[in-house]
Amino acid sequence: MRLFIAEKPSLARAIAEVLPRPHKKEEGCIRAANGDVVSWCIGHLLEQADPEAYNPLYKKWQLDHLPISPEEWQLQPKPKTRKQLSVLRKLVKEADQLVHAGDPDREGQLLVDEVIDYLKTPQTKRRNAQRLLVSDLNPSAIKRALGELRSNSEFIPLSVSALARSRADWLYGINLTRAWTIKGQQAGNRGVLSVGRVQTPVLGLVVRRDKEIRDFVSKPFYEVYAAMHLSAEQPPSFFAKWQPSEACRPHQDDEGRVLNPNLAKNVIDRIRQQPAQVKAFDKKPGKQNAPLPYNLSSLQIDAAKAFGMAAKTVLDVCQSLYEKYQLITYPRSDCRYIPVAHHREMPQVSAAIQTVIADAGDMLKHTDESRKSAAFNDKKVGAHHAIIPTSKKYSGNLNDAEKKIYRLIARQYLMQFCGAFQYSDTLIELEIAGGRFIARERITLAAGWKALMPAREKTSPPLPDLVAGQALWSGEPKLEEKHTEPPKHYTDATLLAAMTGIARYVKDPELRKVLKDTDGLGTEATRASIIELLFKRKFLQRQGKQIQATETGRQLISVLPDACSQPDMTAYWERQLNDICEGEGSYQGFMQPLSDRLIELVEAARSATMPVMRSGTQTGQKSPRKATYRRRKKGVAKSGR
Repeated sequence: MRLFIAEKPSLARAIAEVLPRPHKKEEGCIRAANGDVVSWCIGHLLEQADPEAYNPLYKKWQLDHLPISPEEWQLQPKPKTRKQLSVLRKLVKEADQLVHAGDPDREGQLLVDEVIDYLKTPQTKRRNAQRLLVSDLNPSAIKRALGELRSNSEFIPLSVSALARSRADWLYGINLTRAWTIKGQQAGNRGVLSVGRVQTPVLGLVVRRDKEIRDFVSKPFYEVYAAMHLSAEQPPSFFAKWQPSEACRPHQDDEGRVLNPNLAKNVIDRIRQQPAQVKAFDKKPGKQNAPLPYNLSSLQIDAAKAFGMAAKTVLDVCQSLYEKYQLITYPRSDCRYIPVAHHREMPQVSAAIQTVIADAGDMLKHTDESRKSAAFNDKKVGAHHAIIPTSKKYSGNLNDAEKKIYRLIARQYLMQFCGAFQYSDTLIELEIAGGRFIARERITLAAGWKALMPAREKTSPPLPDLVAGQALWSGEPKLEEKHTEPPKHYTDATLLAAMTGIARYVKDPELRKVLKDTDGLGTEATRASIIELLFKRKFLQRQGKQIQATETGRQLISVLPDACSQPDMTAYWERQLNDICEGEGSYQGFMQPLSDRLIELVEAARSATMPVMRSGTQTGQKSPRKATYRRRKKGVAKSGR
């Protein structure tokens, strides 16, 4: 008997749908006519054991117990899903062949692997286990996936990475939350000061941004624009912006803005009604290829910008489009590339898009099904590919959010069959009274993939064609007084972007060199939940579209050592976890430095002198003395990220 173990019941039903009929539904599984059986997990059936499972004394929170670091890790069944684990125990014993059908990411890999391991499956059966990678729940896609089964052993690095992440979150969350909660309690705080490996650096980003805004003092700065005439008798043709020389540096800020109004007024007086000369004229064509299809983070960022949707809302909508309607592929993807074999499915996918989007024909007229963008690249595709529409036709009604998200995904997919955006860039460099002035312009030659984007009207007249050495006339210049602005409060879009490309927020220049532009805090699947967790714990709050820290959040960051709230350490750990996924890192190479660092962080908490903290700042949160351990564990250890 061949046993398929899916991550969740919806996937199990989709797999069973393509197996020989008749089907026999039993408790926790579906049997097919050929003897195959499909069963499922319900998310994680197992969880890291409570600290008191290692030592009953750990039930009480005490500083002298820390750090708690298990020598032999233990998993325990989740009470609500224990029954399904019993079903799998029986089926795994009965099966001749196991097929791992978890979601195609590192959590999905671990989720089924840990069940197989926990049930003490014989080594031979484990070695022979196969891997089914399903990213599209439509029958044709699942049949294709069944014909492409791989050895589950190929995905050991993915599972090891997820295991390291799970244990790291437990170690970090349990130990530092206990340490700082106890210290906070000694200083008068009755709430739980939860600290996480990922959540706390994310909170730190928001707290520091809020402080920058509070401390910001606006300053005026000045820009000078020369009104350029083709001759003194003609009206102005365009404006050119003054470029301050090196001699002006003492009058500029770090960003090159002129802060001295007298300097700007002096330039105005010097260039008024003066001859000008074209020093350089450059007009060159360029092109820009279509942006890649979406992964989850890029989709969440665009949806937040376009519709103000929270990251968690976008993920929930995607799960609905994937599981309920089968209209998109696996949504928790971190990949932005598509297998080359998918290219030939464009006609079927386009036909499906037209059944969902009323005006899809307007987009399709700009596409060419023979065109193949750089997104079709097998070398860039791992366990899963970019989020794209499926070939499933649908004539029912989607809600407003589902329509918006599906449209974004469909549009980004269709762009891969559009021509490049072609443009012409013009640069004019002028000299007026010894000063340098610049005018720039980009004009569209062919819209290409941008024809699928909302139109943006351009109102300014085009720059004229000139030649180097040509004489012009500088008429009545403009002096614009502007004011420096503080950085913007984070929104869902900008906070996700910060988490996704964390390197630019890392303080250590050497570490910044090591990190890739795409290295981030958390994974595609966890970033939305981390942000939501910070709201749930009353560390963050919304002001319209803005995300700001609460008093509790600010208070927590103020007492923590920099290492806990800066992204440097966590960003490097995330990089190491990705290296494990790619077979370039090891479990021990990640866990040992983390364990050593944890000892230092716990000691820092133990020896810290805490300022008096306002009591009860975490609304609705019970005192550690009154809260049950189970309640605290659910809020802290299981979300230790």
